[in-house]
Amino acid sequence: MKILYNILTYIATFHLKIIANFNTKLRLGVEGRKNTYKILKSNISSQDKVIWFHCASLGEYEMGLPVFEEIKKLYPHHKIVLSFFSPSGFEIRKKNPLTDIVVYLPWDTKYNAKTFLNFVHPDLVIFVKYEIWPNYLNELKRRKIRTILISALFIKEQLFFKFYGGLMRKSLNVFEHIFVQDENSKELLKSIGFTNVTISGDTRFDRVYNQLQIDNTLGFIKEFKQDKLCIVAGSTWTEDEALIVDYINSTSEDLKFIIAPHNIKPKQIENLKNSIQKKTILFSEKERLDVSDYPVFIIDTIGILSKIYSYADIVFVGGAVGNTGLHNTLEAAVFGVPIIIGKNHKKFPEANEMTERGGMYAISNQKEFDAILDSLALNTEKRKRSGSLNAIYIAKKCGVVIQIIHYIRK
Repeated sequence: MKILYNILTYIATFHLKIIANFNTKLRLGVEGRKNTYKILKSNISSQDKVIWFHCASLGEYEMGLPVFEEIKKLYPHHKIVLSFFSPSGFEIRKKNPLTDIVVYLPWDTKYNAKTFLNFVHPDLVIFVKYEIWPNYLNELKRRKIRTILISALFIKEQLFFKFYGGLMRKSLNVFEHIFVQDENSKELLKSIGFTNVTISGDTRFDRVYNQLQIDNTLGFIKEFKQDKLCIVAGSTWTEDEALIVDYINSTSEDLKFIIAPHNIKPKQIENLKNSIQKKTILFSEKERLDVSDYPVFIIDTIGILSKIYSYADIVFVGGAVGNTGLHNTLEAAVFGVPIIIGKNHKKFPEANEMTERGGMYAISNQKEFDAILDSLALNTEKRKRSGSLNAIYIAKKCGVVIQIIHYIRK
């Protein structure tokens, strides 16, 4: 199985390099990996003490960040290397105050695993969620380097639990300890003989809860909202926007709407703005126009949505109306607001739980969307009750980071 895996890895790498010529995202990864060893060689000496964090993409980085921050405090004299597999993480976090070096992880070959670890020579390695690379893990084991997996989530359909998944199961044994998000993950690992497991939960809860401790003030949003009810549609795709735009165009209520699309390409933003029949202002126009004069605000920038949620009375989170995948609902829930999502949310445990508790509402069509949005907008008691259920849910799920750091310090 190991031989087959290595052959397939080389074949996949070869073909990806060809496909990258026609795909911008893949090309970023292929070109970026060419610089990995040069970056490592220039920034790490044999005398340096190093800790290595690895994430597949931006989502895993956000999950691991609360843990990374605490480890940075624990080991202030270590250099921190952060690696990504996907451009979605690297391109956004290649410059950040937490880490000293950010690189693409080279493909999982024996040569790359040995070469990468020769440069990095870490004292501690933290992988996040799904990252299981047999050659890297085997080399970490051979060198007896402490390696931990955090925020892991397992389902029975994964290769680890198939009769032909022996190589992947063996790779799991490299981890000194695995911190999983739920009981089901622990039981699945137990079924294949892995017992060094702790149910710590999802580190994202600590991450979003920390949002309450910072200043979330955005003067232009406060000016836009004034004293009116504000509905925020965050991380929306075209199918999500169709629902919120139809509602905006048809409602007679005096409401404020903020739309923060996932895709902020100029043509997409132009189409969205043109579809709205009420006065609409863009973030990029706010310096020359009076935002308070507009009922609709489109955020054609990134990086401020979590703060915008603090001004919301009702939130609609995109991604689950279609099949692109539900975006982060926890960022809104922490502010104690009710949340509306699409029906395709079953793969997201937090969405299932908040829906069951009554703080989140899943809709299937325009009629259902309009009905639940009307009921939340017009019924203050229902709106506040639903929002408080979400805030309580987040608070009860915190404490993940403490468990992980306590273990590492032992």
